[in-house]
Amino acid sequence: MSRVALVTGGSRGIGASISVALKEAGYKVAANYAGNDEAASKFRDETGIPVFKWSVADYEACAAGIAQVEAELGPVEVLVNNAGITRDAMFHRMTPQQWREVIDTNLSGVFNMTHPLWSGMRDRKFGRVINISSINGQKGQAGQANYSAAKAGDIGFTRALAQEGARAGITVNAICPGYIATEMVMAVPEKVRESIIGQIPVGRLGEPEEIARCVVFLASDEAGFITGSTISANGGQFFS
Repeated sequence: MSRVALVTGGSRGIGASISVALKEAGYKVAANYAGNDEAASKFRDETGIPVFKWSVADYEACAAGIAQVEAELGPVEVLVNNAGITRDAMFHRMTPQQWREVIDTNLSGVFNMTHPLWSGMRDRKFGRVINISSINGQKGQAGQANYSAAKAGDIGFTRALAQEGARAGITVNAICPGYIATEMVMAVPEKVRESIIGQIPVGRLGEPEEIARCVVFLASDEAGFITGSTISANGGQFFS
């Protein structure tokens, strides 16, 4: 029987590529999304991957959404915490709301999704939790104190939980993408994009599929000896 994989933020951008790659690798995939019904419906129609709507910032909504996914597809054995938002501002201009919104989604959302699934993974003696962090969680970024803090927190969460899950057959790993050619990045002015590319030693933006291939590997049985690790997929822009 195919394993069930749940991808948050799984109908757009990097998340969509992850969902498709996992389906092509033989998983039964559920793609969570928060708000863009039109994009989610289009993704479902084009890929055949079912979509489920809830906010990862809401613990009760996560628990209910996970229950729905498991009722329709079976126990979730692979969780990809990909959902994330930005509310960029220089710190002296950042509002408490901008701080809370990013922390609630990008950091607390990882807890909200993982916690309801953890007992089941422990009982079955198998699980894969893959957290999509960011290069800016490793090196920091001006104007993103909230985002960088949350993504750094995801790495700490990964390393701590990996130690708890190891003897139960659960691996917990993080991937830190650099600048990827998503719709959001491609929408920035060309001069800004050229400046970004100038900082990347390989001389180009990453492709969403390159992050997706990292996820497929970490989700596999072959990656069972890898836990608590952080994969830096950034074209050589930052080493940790």
